[in-house]
Amino acid sequence: MVRRVAIFASGSGSNFEAIVQAVQAGRLSGAEIALLVCDKPGAKVLERAARLGVETFVFDPKAYAGKAAFEAEIVAELQKRDITLIVLAGYMRLIGETLLKDYEGSIINLHPSLLPAFPGKDAVGQALACGVKVTGVTVHFVDAGLDTGPIIAQLPVPVEEGDTPDTLAARIHQVEHGLLVEVIGWLLADRVRRDGRFVQITQ
Repeated sequence: MVRRVAIFASGSGSNFEAIVQAVQAGRLSGAEIALLVCDKPGAKVLERAARLGVETFVFDPKAYAGKAAFEAEIVAELQKRDITLIVLAGYMRLIGETLLKDYEGSIINLHPSLLPAFPGKDAVGQALACGVKVTGVTVHFVDAGLDTGPIIAQLPVPVEEGDTPDTLAARIHQVEHGLLVEVIGWLLADRVRRDGRFVQITQ
């Protein structure tokens, strides 16, 4: 059975493109990227979606009465396309109860740190400011908290002497692309088992 996937993104969309390319190359068989959801009209990810032939739903949060209102419209768009998996790949908004009510357990997020360290915005800057020697990448299920959902997978990224936010972020992005595609593959193959906060990857 093909799983129809929606990707949420707010920025340049390099992870979005990595996922779409993996599907097109046959490395994520069983997935169809059916929709890009973007909360930033004019974001570069929209250019990538047009080039890659992925349908988009773009919205301006300021045009709505609140989170519940725009999330209700997102849910309608997802249901219209029979979406069964949501991937947050650089989506810079907390998911609210309207989306969680229908999709909790089917939403994963990519975060550029080894959670629970450095949640929220500017995780790369937080890591550099703290002087850590290792940071990394986390893919986790989404709950109502800020990067607090059960962790599916993590990979470390060393912090090198003289690193700047740009140089460290570039190395983190390289790791992100591979890990996110791998986790999506596990989900497609039904290899992810969740028991409360504990997640097991089966063979």
